[in-house]
Amino acid sequence: MENDAATAPASRATLSEVAALADVSVATVSKVLNGRTGVSDDTRKRIESLLDERNYNRRLSAQSDAPLIDVLCFEIDSPFGGAAIAGIERVASEHGIGMVVSAAQESHLPGAGWVDGVLRRQPLGIILVAALLPEKDKAKLRSRSIPIVMIDPYGAPASDAPSIGSADWNGAFQATQHLIGLGHERIAIITGPDSMMASTARLSGYRAALEAAGLPVRRGYIRPGEFHRQDGFVEATELLSSGDAPTAIFASSDIQALGVYEAARVLGLRVPEDLSVVGYDDLSIAEWAGPPLTTVRVPLAEMAEQATHLVTRLRDEPELAFSRVDMATSLVVRESTARPRS
Repeated sequence: MENDAATAPASRATLSEVAALADVSVATVSKVLNGRTGVSDDTRKRIESLLDERNYNRRLSAQSDAPLIDVLCFEIDSPFGGAAIAGIERVASEHGIGMVVSAAQESHLPGAGWVDGVLRRQPLGIILVAALLPEKDKAKLRSRSIPIVMIDPYGAPASDAPSIGSADWNGAFQATQHLIGLGHERIAIITGPDSMMASTARLSGYRAALEAAGLPVRRGYIRPGEFHRQDGFVEATELLSSGDAPTAIFASSDIQALGVYEAARVLGLRVPEDLSVVGYDDLSIAEWAGPPLTTVRVPLAEMAEQATHLVTRLRDEPELAFSRVDMATSLVVRESTARPRS
């Protein structure tokens, strides 16, 4: 039987085999594996390609004494980001796993050098919270057998990484149906970014509820937003100042809903006597709002916990088949919705 590295079966190559195939030293391969400098671009690309082709498993090398999970989170300082990170931390602590948290940029992408830092740390896995990775970064992580799990992915869920989301269509349908059940016919929506699956699903659920009730979907009642408070304020101000103002506004996030509250206050309108408002997410601020906000509960903590459990499973079962799961949402009725004034 031949032992030559070039004819070895492509199952799980060793570090020395990859070095022999690339005609470099083991130290050079180690530099590439750990994201260190001192390797030319051509050599790095050749080694990256071989690591991928030869199915090199970084876990066959020394195990980390302090296992880590790297978290890349968009809007890390938002209530949504904070809740997701808290859910990840709970499960990580139970498993004795540390966390490294990084903020994604406005483009939802990591900052320069992020992936090199990850390669140096060699974490058990990556969790993306409403964030994206360039394909070249994904390839580097895959070549080290570092799994990627997404929470509430930005854009369409990638086919090459498992994702945890929520039943946004159903949540929006329930929210709109609740307002219709109270007697509202002029119901507006402030959406999220068009590029986010959650946004398009919520808009679709809103449309479906109106159509099922035989109510028109008014183009002027569909307002774009970014899930931010300022969006809620600006769009609600325009809606409520028009000649055909809605009697209810469905905001696609609780943060947006607070902006709607502010717009109503400035215009001298009372919630819910003059305007019913529904939010989305059921963040802690929803219960503290005045009046407490009717909203759709997204099981964010459970989503974060499941994503973390999945990373720990993929550590031991790298071939685990898992694509996407949408966790159930539920309507939480509080004091911000009522029958419209006649």
